Amino acid sequence: MAKTANLNIRIDPETKIGAERLFSSFGITVTDAVNIFLRQALVVGGLPFEMKQPRFNAETEAAIREAREIAAGRVISNGYSSAKELFTEIDTTCSHAQRSPAGR
Repeated sequence: MAKTANLNIRIDPETKIGAERLFSSFGITVTDAVNIFLRQALVVGGLPFEMKQPRFNAETEAAIREAREIAAGRVISNGYSSAKELFTEIDTTCSHAQRSPAGR
């Protein structure tokens, strides 16, 4: 029986470079890290970490949806010629919201 077996995987180059940098900072190779991952998976009987969808509050989820709509070109966003212009609009919007009954 062979002492090692080959495992070929496809991964995007940026991830590979990032992983190589990360693991080299620990003094191990990507091969070492994959072996650690696989051994730990066998020990715990599954993925050695919890898999879950990120959960955000309603306001954050709405902002994410809006950003995706803007990025897809389905919603036109405000443009600003400077940060000062943006902050002026924010200040105006906030001061109006604080004066209205709904803003209290």
